[in-house]
Amino acid sequence: MWRMTNLMKAAACSAAAFVAVVTLPAQSKSGILQPQMTVGADGGTYAKPMGTLGEKPDAAWSSTTIGASVSGKPNAGSIKTVVGEIVDFSCYLEVGKHGEKHRDCAQKCFRAGQPIGLLTQDGTLYMLMEEEHDPRRDGMGTFRQAAIDHAGHIMQVTGTASTVNGFRALYVRGYLKKS
Repeated sequence: MWRMTNLMKAAACSAAAFVAVVTLPAQSKSGILQPQMTVGADGGTYAKPMGTLGEKPDAAWSSTTIGASVSGKPNAGSIKTVVGEIVDFSCYLEVGKHGEKHRDCAQKCFRAGQPIGLLTQDGTLYMLMEEEHDPRRDGMGTFRQAAIDHAGHIMQVTGTASTVNGFRALYVRGYLKKS
């Protein structure tokens, strides 16, 4: 019967670890996965975003968010403007895809209800959502269409930033359906 020595076991584990490291998605010094997947020439740059999304609110949280919170106290949030690429949160985290070559897929994923992300130049990833709690819950927002329109573009996004257990979100306003 064949017996694996400790040295052989260590070599096999090292080889497996090496393979795992080598097969991870490429990451640039900025922290962006698959940096070769770039935004198209007309999609803006981090220095000069294609456009803006979100209205600057007077307060961090809307009345519907405060009303929906536990004891009228939503989680901490602050008004923030962030520049980043509109990405499909799920595809980016799963396989590192973003940029112009992934635009069509991101748009399909957004139409199917996948989460929307904002990828900053340093690789920070925010989940983007509409801020107004009850209208968002009741399907009264139009932000998803704005994200579909700007998938794979670099945009300046203003909203309420919130971080819970290391998970970053940016809640945007100004996308309620007109009655």
